[in-house]
Amino acid sequence: MAIKLKSSRKFAVILSVLVLFFAAFGMVSTYPVYADLMEPELKGEFPVNAMEDSMGELLRGGYYLYNEIHEYMELNEMMQLFGSDDFFLMRKYMDYEIFSPDGEGMLGEENPADIEKLLEQEADYGLRIVLEYDSEGTLNNVQVDGSRADEDERYTLEQRAYHATDWSYDEVGGRQVRYYLENPSSVKIVYAFSEQNLQRFLKSNYFTDNKYHVMTLSSMRPFVTFELIFCLFVMLAACLIPCNKNWDLGGWRIFRTPFEIVLFVCGYTVAMQDSFALVVWSTMTHRLADLIGEMGIPGGLNYGAEKLLNVLMWFCLFGIAYWGAACLRAIFTMRKRYWRERTLTARILYWAGGRKDELGEQVKQGAAGTTGLFRKIWKACRGFVQRIYDSFLHLDISDRANSVIFKIVLVNFILLIVVCCFWFYGIMALLIYSGVLFLFLRRYFYDIQWKYRLLLASMNLLAEGNLDAPIEGDLGIFNPMKTEIQKIQRGFKKAVEEEVKSERMKTELITNVSHDLKTPLTAIITYVDLLKKEEDPKRREEYLSILERKSQRLKVLIEDLFEISKVTSKNVTMNFMKADIVELLKQVGLENDSRIREAYLDFRWSLPEEKVVMLLDSQKTYRIFENLIVNITKYAMPHTRVYIEVKDEGGEVSISMKNVSSAELDFDADEITDRFVRGDASRNSEGSGLRLAIAKSFTELQYGTLKVTTEADLFKVNIRLPKRTEEAAAYLPAENGGQAAP
Repeated sequence: MAIKLKSSRKFAVILSVLVLFFAAFGMVSTYPVYADLMEPELKGEFPVNAMEDSMGELLRGGYYLYNEIHEYMELNEMMQLFGSDDFFLMRKYMDYEIFSPDGEGMLGEENPADIEKLLEQEADYGLRIVLEYDSEGTLNNVQVDGSRADEDERYTLEQRAYHATDWSYDEVGGRQVRYYLENPSSVKIVYAFSEQNLQRFLKSNYFTDNKYHVMTLSSMRPFVTFELIFCLFVMLAACLIPCNKNWDLGGWRIFRTPFEIVLFVCGYTVAMQDSFALVVWSTMTHRLADLIGEMGIPGGLNYGAEKLLNVLMWFCLFGIAYWGAACLRAIFTMRKRYWRERTLTARILYWAGGRKDELGEQVKQGAAGTTGLFRKIWKACRGFVQRIYDSFLHLDISDRANSVIFKIVLVNFILLIVVCCFWFYGIMALLIYSGVLFLFLRRYFYDIQWKYRLLLASMNLLAEGNLDAPIEGDLGIFNPMKTEIQKIQRGFKKAVEEEVKSERMKTELITNVSHDLKTPLTAIITYVDLLKKEEDPKRREEYLSILERKSQRLKVLIEDLFEISKVTSKNVTMNFMKADIVELLKQVGLENDSRIREAYLDFRWSLPEEKVVMLLDSQKTYRIFENLIVNITKYAMPHTRVYIEVKDEGGEVSISMKNVSSAELDFDADEITDRFVRGDASRNSEGSGLRLAIAKSFTELQYGTLKVTTEADLFKVNIRLPKRTEEAAAYLPAENGGQAAP
């Protein structure tokens, strides 16, 4: 067993070394990317952007030249105060002149520059900078041109000139230039560098020891990105390889280094970023290969040795990252024990606290006081973090998504700003931030998971039919869902009640259908038997008349049953056409005039004078009006008035019918339009209880509504039909009863 464990750890070491070599070779393989980006610098061409740092000197130079012209200060005194300014060294590399508003040079014959050439924008200069001051001494225009400056570089230098007007740029040797010298006013100052002098100046001031190139490379985004990617790769490997217990090297002494030492070594390594960039720059310029050749290595091997040194350098760098991650991994495995066992601070405190002398007592008292202070600070910080955590745990996910996202991004932005404040130590701070974020998200996930389980348990009870099961506990972000589930519970209860009601109505349906079919059928059978035995012609004719009425009654009932069954099965064909709804209502009234007179009813019509043409199924609409009017003639109190009113309301038409019932209205108005529901519960009067149901179904098939309301003995039916276009009537959705006729 021990031999197998030893073999596994050897494999872990080999795997770790391979990871480091992979990262090192990967970093070396990215050198061509940096070489392409820094091609001008490798050819010895120095970027004009380096002149950014000289814009302050050029602005101060305007003060010196302006003072020379007007002699506000003796030249000796000015040199004594500001002679250390770099502008006086720059003068030998450039042509310059101060021009008056009329374009005349003001420095006189002492300045050998070609004045006319300085004013030409297309002059043969590598870089030309023009500064214009107004009468109040304010820099109001900056112009940069020249053959060596592209558009981006010109813009950068112009912006830097405006920024250089800040007071801090006017200070030389602790003295404010503006305080001692007059401000240039109503003048144009021109500085011009030839291409040769510009390169000489840049080389002598910025590129003598390659510092600029090294700083450019070390801050180059691809360089930093690749370096960070490979560092994170080896750190991830350091955290994942020990997940296999046989490969865990955490027991080795090197991986039990105290926290403070790990932090110092990693921080110092990050601070050496420019040193690594210097080696990379020396490799790209082959200066490192030349140095190796000077040490006696043959010319054919010095380039290979150069690459090998780079691989070893990155191997060491990534090795430190691997070691640091492996050491700090114990923070998550040991937790509180890590801070007691693997920090120098804890060891020193334990050592000093164990002493019996005065030093030990002082340490104990100081530790006790410090511990109390830390406990207060920790309690306050913990409460603050807990409040933030609770706010995230109770986020309202039902709305205000932008506000929630903004809060999360804002908190993350503030934390990243804090991380960026560590500068070179930002990588270590980023690792700590990532670790804290991992712990936060893990706990957050576990809490969400637990609340989800509570919610799921309540939903399971609901699925099992326990509609009264309470949803207990704080569900955090699921609280809106808790409210919705409670609504579902109420909805299920309502659905169950509706189902019970439906079952009751089905039972009543069977009873009512049996009764309504049996009554005329029994009468027919009885009178047929009587007819067979009756010899009197008058009696036979009377029996035949009764048989005809009963058979017609049975026929109407069967037709109503057939009609309502088609509506229920949604097997109705709608034939939409343009029809005048007022004319249809008048026609129904005329055809039922005899019924109305026999019922002794006074119909009061309130109809529009103009036509109300709509897309309707005229046959179904006629049936709606006929059923309602027949229903009125059967159940309205004789010698009362019936009010029928039609209103054109623009987008829809409203039809209302009101009458006084002959019997007491003790039924539910919401159920009266259901099938086989009648106002007279005793069912003494003739009727199928289907007319209102058919009228309501035909109304809904035309996208309308039919509503029955009652008040005392007043029975009111209100129909609302929308005015639809021909395009809207081209297809009738299936849930509304079928398709329109083509």
